[in-house]
Amino acid sequence: MGMFTGIDAAASGLTAERLRMDVISNNIANANTTRTEQGGAYHRRYVVFMPREKEIESFEDMLQQAMGYKRSTGEGVRAVGIIEDDQQGPLVYDPSHPDANEEGYVEKPNVNIVSEMVDMITAHRAYEANTTAINAAKSMAMKALEISGR
Repeated sequence: MGMFTGIDAAASGLTAERLRMDVISNNIANANTTRTEQGGAYHRRYVVFMPREKEIESFEDMLQQAMGYKRSTGEGVRAVGIIEDDQQGPLVYDPSHPDANEEGYVEKPNVNIVSEMVDMITAHRAYEANTTAINAAKSMAMKALEISGR
């Protein structure tokens, strides 16, 4: 395990959570959008994460992989896609609305502001945790340099 492995894993978390916050912000901004370029109401989007896989860097890594050993430490996270929720939004009766169908119903976006705000708070806290991990690793490295300099 290298000196910068923890910083690298936390940095990947920062990038992933920033993307997640961007997607949540977009959902909130479009909470009342009834017409999109694709047609129909806006559908909320969410980010899918997967663990980052360690690249084989040495013969030891190759042997461990061949023997089925899993590393106990994380390698970080990566976003593998942004998926659109295909669930239909609520239908509201408003025959005067320009996006109303033949029966007079307008499909509203399937964005729940309360859920999006909870997701935003969760993403923000995860971002803070990754920042704290990077600062702790930096502090440990600085202390190690102080010790070695004596």
